[in-house]
Amino acid sequence: MTLTTTHLDELKQARLLLEDPSITARLTDALASPIESGMKYLPAGARDQIVSISDAALRAALRVALSTLAAKPAPPSNRLHKAGGALSGALGGAFGLPALAVELPISTSIMLRSIADVARSQGEDLARPESQLACMEVFALGGRTESDNAAESGYFAVRAALAKAVSDAVRYAATAGTVNQAAPALVRLIARIATRFSIPVTQKAAAQALPAVGAAGGAIINVLFLDHFQDMAHGHFVVRRLERIYGPSVVQEAYRAIDEHPTP
Repeated sequence: MTLTTTHLDELKQARLLLEDPSITARLTDALASPIESGMKYLPAGARDQIVSISDAALRAALRVALSTLAAKPAPPSNRLHKAGGALSGALGGAFGLPALAVELPISTSIMLRSIADVARSQGEDLARPESQLACMEVFALGGRTESDNAAESGYFAVRAALAKAVSDAVRYAATAGTVNQAAPALVRLIARIATRFSIPVTQKAAAQALPAVGAAGGAIINVLFLDHFQDMAHGHFVVRRLERIYGPSVVQEAYRAIDEHPTP
């Protein structure tokens, strides 16, 4: 089975979003200052602190965000979620890193609602634990570690790295009848996602730590941050929709063939 021309075009657009996670470039362009220059304003040990904050934010988001979305398919409310993200970003921009522990759970919950909204628009059933956890996977797609190479950080490589943890969490949720962020299988999955999510969070914190960013700059940073993960969500759930039609192996083969036979 091969993809139709329309579906192949959708896959190409999804790949462009998923393989070019440009949050650093977006923040640098918006602030007219490299993110690296903001790193020196972060206190010692900030990286470990941000991983911990990211983990707590993902747990809080999982607890509150998904239950508020209706199951009926509808276009995603991207602008509404960006407005909420801007308000929470203004808090982070005004108070810097000390406010991150308060601001990040709020903005992460808003992002997860937005991600789930995109998922629903692509035909996902948000009542199913698998779809709920697929929303959480998006947070692992938005950043790369310094030790990553292209083979380790590509979209399907990240999904493969999370596959067992996701499978264990889905199996637990199916048995328990709910997604419970306190369950050991969910704790392990969230910890793995948090490690990757903390990368763009660190870049966001560095941007907000730059002198004179302020509340207005913080709002802009959060809008860009949310826009970045909306792009990741769109690409991810287009791929999942096509996998439901053609099967995972067919879609993955077509995805990889795009690299081998790029459009002139």
